Amino acid sequence: MARVSTLSPLRIFLSAIFLFSAHVFAVSAVLGVDLGTEYIKAALVKPGIPLEIVLTKDSRRKEISAVAFKPSSNGAKKGAYPEREYGSDAMAIAPRFPGDVYPNLKAILGLPTGSAQVREYAERHPSLKLEAHKTKGSAAFKSAGAFTQEEEAWLVEELLAMELQSVRANAEALAGPDSSVRSVVITVPPFYTTEEKRAVELSAELAGLKVLSLISDGLAVGLNYATTRQFPNVNKGAKAEHHLIFDMGAGSTKATVLSMQSRTVKDVGKFNKTIQEVSALGSGWDRTLGGDALNYLIVDDMIRQFVESPAAQKAGVTLEAVKSHGRTIAKLTKEAERLRHVLSANQHTQASFEGLYDDVDFKYKITRAEFEEMAATHAQRVSAAVKNALAMAGLQIKDLDTVILHGGATRTPFVQKELENFLGGADKIRTNVNSDEAAVFGAGFRAAELSPSFRVKEIKITDIAYYPAGMRWKNDEGKPKHQRLWTATSPLGAPPKEVTFNNVQDLSVSFYQLVDGAELDTKVFTTRNLTASVEALVEKHKCEKADIKFKVGVRLLSENGEVDVTKAAVECEADEPEKDGFVDGVKNLFGFGKKDKTEGEEDSASASTESSTSTSSSAAASASAETKPSEPKKKQLVQINVDFTLTPTGPASLLSKASIQALKDRLKSFAASDRTRQLREEALNQLEAYTYKISDILDRESFIAYSTASERETLQQKKDEVSDWLYGDGANATREEFKAKLNELQNIVDPVLKRAEEAEKRPEILKGLQDALDNTNKFVKDIREKIDAYDAFHASASASASASSSIATSSSSSSITAPASSATGDFDGLEDDASTTTATREDPMKFLEKELGPVPPLYTLEDLKESEDLYTSISAWLKSKVAEQEKLGPTDDPVLTVKDLLERREKLDKAGMALAMKGVKNFEKTQTKGKGGKTNGKAKASGSKAGGKKNGKGTKAGEKPAKETVSDEEIEEMLRKVMADEKAKEEAKAQKGEKESKEEPIKHEEL
Repeated sequence: MARVSTLSPLRIFLSAIFLFSAHVFAVSAVLGVDLGTEYIKAALVKPGIPLEIVLTKDSRRKEISAVAFKPSSNGAKKGAYPEREYGSDAMAIAPRFPGDVYPNLKAILGLPTGSAQVREYAERHPSLKLEAHKTKGSAAFKSAGAFTQEEEAWLVEELLAMELQSVRANAEALAGPDSSVRSVVITVPPFYTTEEKRAVELSAELAGLKVLSLISDGLAVGLNYATTRQFPNVNKGAKAEHHLIFDMGAGSTKATVLSMQSRTVKDVGKFNKTIQEVSALGSGWDRTLGGDALNYLIVDDMIRQFVESPAAQKAGVTLEAVKSHGRTIAKLTKEAERLRHVLSANQHTQASFEGLYDDVDFKYKITRAEFEEMAATHAQRVSAAVKNALAMAGLQIKDLDTVILHGGATRTPFVQKELENFLGGADKIRTNVNSDEAAVFGAGFRAAELSPSFRVKEIKITDIAYYPAGMRWKNDEGKPKHQRLWTATSPLGAPPKEVTFNNVQDLSVSFYQLVDGAELDTKVFTTRNLTASVEALVEKHKCEKADIKFKVGVRLLSENGEVDVTKAAVECEADEPEKDGFVDGVKNLFGFGKKDKTEGEEDSASASTESSTSTSSSAAASASAETKPSEPKKKQLVQINVDFTLTPTGPASLLSKASIQALKDRLKSFAASDRTRQLREEALNQLEAYTYKISDILDRESFIAYSTASERETLQQKKDEVSDWLYGDGANATREEFKAKLNELQNIVDPVLKRAEEAEKRPEILKGLQDALDNTNKFVKDIREKIDAYDAFHASASASASASSSIATSSSSSSITAPASSATGDFDGLEDDASTTTATREDPMKFLEKELGPVPPLYTLEDLKESEDLYTSISAWLKSKVAEQEKLGPTDDPVLTVKDLLERREKLDKAGMALAMKGVKNFEKTQTKGKGGKTNGKAKASGSKAGGKKNGKGTKAGEKPAKETVSDEEIEEMLRKVMADEKAKEEAKAQKGEKESKEEPIKHEEL
């Protein structure tokens, strides 16, 4: 019969605590990520690591946003994964493999292939094979040479997930061993639509990260700005500060207006507290104005000058041919960024290219004035983002307190000059904020704030929608309806709005986001039982359909701005049911109250009874009705919840759970391939390093002394074979083959090294074992002598006691006369003469031993048996092995090994420890017996005297002195310390003896 196991409430409670604590531990390390177009930066928060930048493998504070597939030298194979490179390592191989290096993916994340941004990206990276994903329709890339043609195209989300996995690995390395990073807050630009935000969340999910929240770039900078500042308190009549965050990075330009203030709110108990508040009021942007756009100006100018150069014209180089050549564009793009950075601090610069295209060399020069002339149209677009942000916020330039610069492109001189012209001076511009890391620190602070593992400064942040949003549906007659629910400045995370529908039949509502005049669907709300719920109100509560309202609560989530439905219910006002009186309640309780009857259930008797008795009652009722007017019935609001579904729409929703799991599995397979490759490279490095080590080993005197000529010759030959194999057929060998070759070499070297090691360590360990045997033998002999002496004393004592008892019996009948005392005074005879005093002064221990006999031994002969047997067996074994070892030469394998010596020494030490523990326990037994039992004679008298004091403190009559107990573990620890101290003393004594033996003897004249 199978036993049914049930969980007790206590076990369930403890399990819940465990699961909760495990969840808390899992989120104890959180990550803030600034997802930039050109660079990715991350900040880690962990107990003991407060908001620290995650360094790359090259110890850099930011990683280039790029991933690359490095094609194998043997060509792509089906089912095989190539080597991956990240960041600067990926960009380093871009000139060699331009078709497998994917930089600046943020610009096209979540966008369809027909968008202007994707088309421009494809033009700037001609070697990349960009195509539409077969399911999602967004941008995807086919590998140029790292994979076979059967391999499916890689989604931009997959490639970005690889970069996030690399960032996470670096963060876990910073967090320490056994640390896991799973929770993250990621920055996104304010112009990201719902679809683009979902693409970011999908990338994080594929990377194994849980997104706690998304945060806009400008709000992240403002949050970091607020962590070190105190703003005016609006409760005291002060006005809020208005700051504009101008962020110009590699891919885009954003301007965000923020309101910053403090407020006093209620705290725990009777106390109040002051919190900081940072709220977004409006934003403006230019999606294509950034550092990359400025770089492309220089690239286009370099291509134009190169094509016009005499050498290129002589070779017949055309503009289209250069622009479509991936390697050439990769070289020019990399150099253009360097030139732009140099021009930010210098007036002119230059670059040289050897064999740029078709073996034609090229030298390029540019001045800052020429660059600013090329960027004149771009400069006019700088102030547009600020204008739009102020317009959305409903503010003017004079309302701004400061303009905070963020992003690498803000260091460009003409950008700052345009801002100064627009703002009317440089008074409001602030550059005291870290323009590279303010956003990532803000994201890290937000991650710590959302995590339950940390307590941070209380700063309330409020983001806005940035795009208007609404809903579409059809009424019961099929007429389309349309309603705007939120504006661009509607706050995220605000209380839900209640929307009322007149529909009484099931319906579907489409929520949309208004982007550049187009309504992009985001979610679909569908009811399941609206019709049935309305019918229930009509039948049960007598509601009219015209009076029934369908109400839905909707809001925008603060985490990502998505639409969320908080409630859906139908309601109407119905008559309040009559309440039964007290007597009716009692009747109902005992089953005598009113009963619902259906048609045909009344019998004729009851019907006749009712008709006969109703005459008088109806008359009385009519009389009372005439005298007393009827009261109107009370109304109450009746609600019934409606079941519904809220389903995402758009390209991201086209990926099913199975498709997403397939993407995760492919990334896991890639990671497993990387791990296998890493282990193979480690095995290769070990084998190669060992071949170099053998060359050094063969020249060592110790190796030569303990190896034969044949062994050295074999080792040299094997080493040469492995070296030749490594640089020949072994170039593409597997990890197992490398390990097999390494084992072949180690099987020759290790026995020789073991002989040398044994010869070096054996004498000292052998001496220690011999000393331990001598000490054991001496100790056992000493205990045996004490046991023999004790037994002999008590044997003689018993014999003398029997003889004295017989004498006492024979003389008991005679009378004994006491001699008369010669002393006449009370104190006469108290003084002893000198001879008597001297004769009675002897050692108390000898006196006690003479009176009471030897001290009882703490051991029995049975206790000594284990130590004696070990001593006998180890001594015989050691004698035999020492004799065998002395017959062997230095090149022979030892028969007396260090391992065997240590094992027997350990057995001997354990036996000695066990024997000491027996002695302690036997001593405790005798002490307990002596205190608890009754004694006679002198022992009883002395016990009564000594029992009144313990540790120098008296005890009252009848009280039992406190007993101090010591555990076996404490006793063992004390014994170990004693043995260690004795060993240390012996070693110190030996060292001292050696030192004294080395000193010169003192001469007679010196004495």
